[in-house]
Parts: sequence; structure tokens; C-alpha cells
Amino acid sequence: MKKTTRTAMIGAFLAASLAFSAQAGGMNTELVIDTDNGPVKIITHVKNPPKGSPLSELYSGWVFRSKETQALETDDFDNPGMIFVEQARDAWNTPDGTVGKSCADCHGDPSSMKGLRTVLPRWDAKLGKLMTLEDYVNESRVKYMGAKPWKYGGGQLTAMVALISMQSRGMPVNVKTDGPVRKFWELGKKLYYTRVGQLDMACSNCHEDNYGKYIRADHLSQGQINGFPAYRLKNAKLNSVHGRFKGCMKNIRATPYKVGSDEFKALELYVASRGNGLSVEAPSVRN
Repeated sequence: MKKTTRTAMIGAFLAASLAFSAQAGGMNTELVIDTDNGPVKIITHVKNPPKGSPLSELYSGWVFRSKETQALETDDFDNPGMIFVEQARDAWNTPDGTVGKSCADCHGDPSSMKGLRTVLPRWDAKLGKLMTLEDYVNESRVKYMGAKPWKYGGGQLTAMVALISMQSRGMPVNVKTDGPVRKFWELGKKLYYTRVGQLDMACSNCHEDNYGKYIRADHLSQGQINGFPAYRLKNAKLNSVHGRFKGCMKNIRATPYKVGSDEFKALELYVASRGNGLSVEAPSVRN
């Protein structure tokens, strides 16, 4: 594609889709979720991000949604994503694999996973690699249950990640970026700011430079992933972090990395660290 044509496409894209900037003062940032165990207050706005953050304030993607979409997340009874969480709860208690064990046989109730979601992805010294929550689920299935790993980004694995993530709701994200994990964080940062695709855009162009503005009749968020897995009204299912990354890359007409790839894991680490201080919110509801 010629440079002039590409520039024209980008200009037309921005002019048509970025209509106005939402004012922070008018945003609803008060999210309290009614659960079976009582109300859970979610931190959706951090006024003073951790030192070194490229953002002056942090906002959960929930803040940028319509009132109707926001309301769906305020009560677990109304949250359509909970259907998949209940399916995962059944799987949690069901033996699988050659060993004949279930998740519950080793871990008891899913509440034993409280706090895990807040620190992932992370470097696992014993395994010698960067691990996501999906990695840990499949590691346990293969090693301790003698079961086949679930498809990365597939419905079964994403639902289980939602169930485990839900145990940390309300707790602030606190992903580490130093030590052995630093090189992956640096790779994720590089990917975040690298322009790709026919539209010649980077993650930062939307989620850092233009958040709060309109795009395709919806508001751009900061791209925070504290709410993932997220139920999207668009496709009526739970969506994984890597699935959303893949969708974003397709939107800018770039060839996406493979779901579960080292590149997407590094990007997940970097993006997760950008939301340190926001509450774990999964399963969230998004447009």
C-alpha cells in the first residue's frame, strides 16, 4: 500500500470514529457487585497510578460502557457471564483424566484460589517460564489429573479462568515487573507501542492517546484487562485476554499472533501491569 493511501485511510478512520472525548468528571466510577456472599466494591478508578505509569489516571473498561451495560455487572444474577462460571464450577468438581481426580480433590473449594489472579502473569521459578492463569490450569490438568490440556482461549479454559479469577474480585491487581520477568515485560511494552497492520497503528494509539473517544459507536477504553475474562454482548460469550488481543489486531488489519503465544503472553504481562491498583473484576460485561 502506498504511503499516501495509508495516511488517507488512517485520517478517514480517525475522523469518522473518534467523535468526542468523554469528560472524566461525568464518568460513573462507583461499582459495587451484589454477590451470593454480599456486596463487593470494585476499584474502577485510580487517581494516582504507580510510579512510572504512562497514564495520569487509571480507569477500568467498565467506566466507559453504557449505563445499561454497566448495570448488568452490578448483580451476579444479571451478569450473563455467570452462566459460563457455573459450567466451570461443575467442571471443577468433576473428575477427569487417567488419574481420576478433579480440581476439588487437590484444591477444595474454588475460594482457595483467592489472590492468584492479582499476580498473574508471573515468572515461575520452578517451571522456569512465564506463566498465565491458563498455563497453570493446563499444567494441573496434564500433570496431576492425567487429562488433556484445554484449548488456549477455548470456552472450557476461559470459563475456568473466569471462575478462578472471580475468587479475587475486589482485590487490587499487583503484577510484578522486575526480576526474571522483566525481559518479557520489556517485550510486551515494545509490542504495545509498535505500529502494525494496514492501518499502521499500535495499541497505544487507541488505548493511551484516544481513550474516552468514540469508535464504531462505542467508547475506547484504556484497554485494561482487570475485568477479563469478559462477557461481550457482541458475541454472547466469555472472551479471553488473548482473544481480545487477536480481535484488536484484526481490526487494524494486522496478522495477529497466535493465541497462547509468547508474544501475547508478554503483551498480557505488560498490559496487566498497566492496571496495577485496579480491582480484579472478572467476569466483567462489555459491549
